[in-house]
Amino acid sequence: MKQLTKAEEEIMQTLWQLKKANVKSIIDMLPEPKPAYNTVSTIVRILESKGFVDYEKQGKGHVYFPIVDKEVYSNQSINKLVDNYFQGSFKSMVSFFVKKNDVDVNDIEALLKEINKPD
Repeated sequence: MKQLTKAEEEIMQTLWQLKKANVKSIIDMLPEPKPAYNTVSTIVRILESKGFVDYEKQGKGHVYFPIVDKEVYSNQSINKLVDNYFQGSFKSMVSFFVKKNDVDVNDIEALLKEINKPD
């Protein structure tokens, strides 16, 4: 799966949230300063070419929707982060974040309980 740029990822986050949207609806959800219509339209077409979104014709326009699940992309991105910066070790990554972000022991215990909770 291809990596997304920051701008592409922002549009995908919006599409994952909206489920289906035209370019105007995507722009409406983005923070100020709003990007130009043509910019968002171009990014959506790039996402389509990368296999992340598809569309349905609606009148004269298109309604876009994600075809890559957010969880699948998130998992792939995290794995790439772990591989690139922590030599593939989740333990090293967690240790890094605990040390650098002054994580409380209670937070770690709560996280372990959440992880061990049956689905």
